[in-house]
Amino acid sequence: MSGPITTINPATEEKIATYTRMSDEEVAQAIEACHEAFEKWRFVSPEERAATIRAIGQTLRDNREELAALMTEEVGKLIGDSRSEVDLCAAICDFTAEQGPGELADEERDIPGGTGVVAYSPIGVIYGIQPWNFPSYQVVRYAIANLMAGNGILLKHASICTGSGLLLRDLFEKAGLPKSLFTVLMIDHDQSNAVIANDLVRGVTLTGSDVAGRTVAQKAAENLKKTVLELGSNDAYIVLDDADLDVAVESCAQGRIYNNGQTCVNAKRFIVTEANYDQFVERFTERMKSFEMGDPTEEETGLGPMASEDLRDKLARQVDESIEKGARALCGGEVPDRNGAYYPATVLVDVKPGQPAYDDELFGPVASVIKAKDDEDAMRIANDSRYGLGGGIFSKDTKRARKLASQHFDTGMVCINTYNLAIPNMPFGGVKDSGYGREHGGFGMKEFVNAKSLYMG
Repeated sequence: MSGPITTINPATEEKIATYTRMSDEEVAQAIEACHEAFEKWRFVSPEERAATIRAIGQTLRDNREELAALMTEEVGKLIGDSRSEVDLCAAICDFTAEQGPGELADEERDIPGGTGVVAYSPIGVIYGIQPWNFPSYQVVRYAIANLMAGNGILLKHASICTGSGLLLRDLFEKAGLPKSLFTVLMIDHDQSNAVIANDLVRGVTLTGSDVAGRTVAQKAAENLKKTVLELGSNDAYIVLDDADLDVAVESCAQGRIYNNGQTCVNAKRFIVTEANYDQFVERFTERMKSFEMGDPTEEETGLGPMASEDLRDKLARQVDESIEKGARALCGGEVPDRNGAYYPATVLVDVKPGQPAYDDELFGPVASVIKAKDDEDAMRIANDSRYGLGGGIFSKDTKRARKLASQHFDTGMVCINTYNLAIPNMPFGGVKDSGYGREHGGFGMKEFVNAKSLYMG
């Protein structure tokens, strides 16, 4: 068993708290307790489950400041972004409570000589492995949908936001969720593999890197467990010839810097046609320069620290390697001389294949700007990625942009003339190395259910 977990404030480098990891025996007992809670919860009517989920949403709102402050302390999120995250979590609860009973209701179909019934039954305990960049949202996204479906929930949260995971558990139970139905596991990677293999665990969902996704999917496949994977991305935002540059510059800047640049669906690559390239680069660079680093607890701060020094140092290495291979930094690009895991808003140009800025995900406030010959070339470059989570198109011809997005953009989500993170009633997920499966929009409630066929004669 690994040593204790210590959480560190990335803005001040001060210790927040220390937690003891669970023993193998404690993990096994926790899984059994979650399964026992599931055995009761599965027979609770969808309407009653929905009422509890609605209460969870209200409890999150009632404790918004405490949860937001803790997330900011643990991972350096701007306090305004933390509050917005809690609001999104509550909205997910509202949507799930409202739509869940209908989504999970039996469906009747005509069959020869009788009636066919499709019944959606919960399958058991679902294990979620979640990252640090949205300490509440990542958890709520899979947990609430699966609680609505009647399943039990296990959570292995990123160690750097352990406190947020435990506070969510307490708030869920405060709202009336049965004890142990949502269980936080404080474990290491070896113990995590044992959880996946446990017979009482019926499904696994992970949000993280494509490397982690391959590892977890392989382990789950060995045990014939279904997985849902939401992995990294290198989202391209395309500025076409007829784009409104005012809209494009502001949306691209906000899309790159949101959550201190640490979001799977951040705008990351900016592909601009020759017609707009020079003007876009000039204006975009000035806008990125305007995000000043500061204390994430202060309302006026434009850019907080990254979640840890290790993550900041990895980003710095990716930028340095890109520059060594021909990219240029028009602003930022150097680790500041100050306490905390800070990295400045950075704009890279002359970005080409073979550079991390082109090929890989830069998980921090660094923008890669790429010149395209024309609209067709821009779409080609956008799809020239092993990832396929989100993306964006800027064009005054919204009908054409919609067609390009739906027929040509090889991603799970596309924003047109805007930047958006997630909305409860729209599916969320990707393709290629960005994973598979869908959450939100009603889809997540049916990822881990048994669609059971009943043949009524």
